[in-house]
Amino acid sequence: MDAQTSLLDRLFDAGLLIDTGVEGLYGRSGQFEDVIAAFERYIDTFGGADGAEAIRFPPGMNRAYFEKSGYMKSFPQLAGTVHSFCGCELDHVSLLKSMDDGTDWTGEQKATNIVLTPAACYPLYPTIAKRGNLPAKGGLYDLQSYCFRHEPSTDPARQQLFRMREYVCMGTEQHVTDFRQTWMDRGVKMMAGLDLPVEIDVANDPFFGRAGKMLANNQRDQNLKFELLIPITSVSKPTACMSFNYHQDAFGTKWGLNLEDGAVAHTACVGFGLERIALALFHHHGLDVKQWPDTVRKALWG
Repeated sequence: MDAQTSLLDRLFDAGLLIDTGVEGLYGRSGQFEDVIAAFERYIDTFGGADGAEAIRFPPGMNRAYFEKSGYMKSFPQLAGTVHSFCGCELDHVSLLKSMDDGTDWTGEQKATNIVLTPAACYPLYPTIAKRGNLPAKGGLYDLQSYCFRHEPSTDPARQQLFRMREYVCMGTEQHVTDFRQTWMDRGVKMMAGLDLPVEIDVANDPFFGRAGKMLANNQRDQNLKFELLIPITSVSKPTACMSFNYHQDAFGTKWGLNLEDGAVAHTACVGFGLERIALALFHHHGLDVKQWPDTVRKALWG
């Protein structure tokens, strides 16, 4: 039994995660949720005084915004769309017969105007662009959303539906790169306070296809993405639990995000994988929260 399956089975046995019969799709116990809630409060102790505007989007986003974002060009293998039955009564009869026969019943399912949110920040950029030019100090936003990525796996740290907490900064290049560095320093300090071993390394997104390899190489060469890594199911291949991303002016140009003087805004974000960090805590400190080190319990629950 590999380490991923072993940890997953132990989480199931402890009732922390609930098996749904689909890889990467799990229920969560009250204890698991309490750890995530505590960690989100812990995030607030580091970033709460920065004055970010809190915005919460649903786990589905406007299909037109999704299409304009270019996500399908870079990550078609991860995307999820929402389809619904759009047929007539006769089609419904055919649908039910297909289900009874155990054959494909999805023929009359059509794409709706909703797609599953791939990252918490994706609905933010068009929303802020509609407000007009950014204020002189730029913009800072606090987001949290369920996100979807189609990558079924027995690794409990690679879920298909998961929560992402993000801070997104919009402003000048210097402003947003300073923001990113601040959060890289904070991330190391945060995890030290939770007695979790970490390393930060340059990274790239999982761009699709041959052209994607060039994009990934460019992203790494320009140090646009860093990840905070914590061993969960592997020491040699630790899990990315935080990411620190500098988008340059890509989103600013795409969505018309402008500074007060009309210049195109640069953007950066820091993302927390909430389930992953909870899993890191359970892996390193044990499945019984009551037995966690006092310093860790105090950091999370006071």
